[in-house]
Amino acid sequence: MSGNVQLLNDTLAAAKSEGRAVLIAYLPAGFPTVDGGIEAVKAAIDGGADVVEVGLPHSDPVLDGPVIQTADDIALRGGVKIADVMRTVREAHAATGKPILVMTYWNPIDRYGVERFTAELAEAGGAGCILPDLPVQESALWREHADKHGLATVFVVAPSSKDARLAEITAAGSGFVYAASLMGVTGTRESVGAQAEDLVRRTRATTDTPVCVGLGVSNAAQAAEVAGFADGVIVGSAFVKRMLDAPDDAAGLEGVRELAADLAKGVRGQA
Repeated sequence: MSGNVQLLNDTLAAAKSEGRAVLIAYLPAGFPTVDGGIEAVKAAIDGGADVVEVGLPHSDPVLDGPVIQTADDIALRGGVKIADVMRTVREAHAATGKPILVMTYWNPIDRYGVERFTAELAEAGGAGCILPDLPVQESALWREHADKHGLATVFVVAPSSKDARLAEITAAGSGFVYAASLMGVTGTRESVGAQAEDLVRRTRATTDTPVCVGLGVSNAAQAAEVAGFADGVIVGSAFVKRMLDAPDDAAGLEGVRELAADLAKGVRGQA
């Protein structure tokens, strides 16, 4: 069975034809529970997210700030497994028809087996994988299996990436390029800043693949700012924080839905 890279490509193209950026939400699998995590993904899409990244919780998440680390810890203590991540992708995609990716560090895939992971992700209806710590020069095996199974390979670029390095990364990736708006870990910030716009400009000089910006966006005004120069706006910590701060699971889901609706207006220039 083939994965849904084409659905991802079509979703990005449709938003571009509407003159807007896509809204990409990030939520960890297994948080607050596996069932609760699936409902959170659905709530984000119900609110207006075009694409969702499902995080594979990791004990040493080098890119993630304290909010997502807290959620990952809750999921890991709850016993979340890769099978639960696949179930989250499967049920969220089946319920919404939207592209669902997995964001994961390399070690869990390496241990699980690349062929097994890509085959299962495709079978679950996944659209691809975001691999923040997999060096492009070590990615041939992954890309071979991802291509075979119809999955996007999304690499992360950073403001520190030199132009030649950007070209190398974008040539190897597919789906979209994840532009980290600043050096550091995930989390909400007061401003996303000029670094992100410069990075998008330099990245676009190397590729026609859409460039989506993450790290720091937490409200509609910031989403509108980023949507002014990027093809997509990626929001994670702000969603997770809504759930962590909620008095109960139902309120958490409503918080996710409300935030997605607010951000969806932002990417459409309606904030």
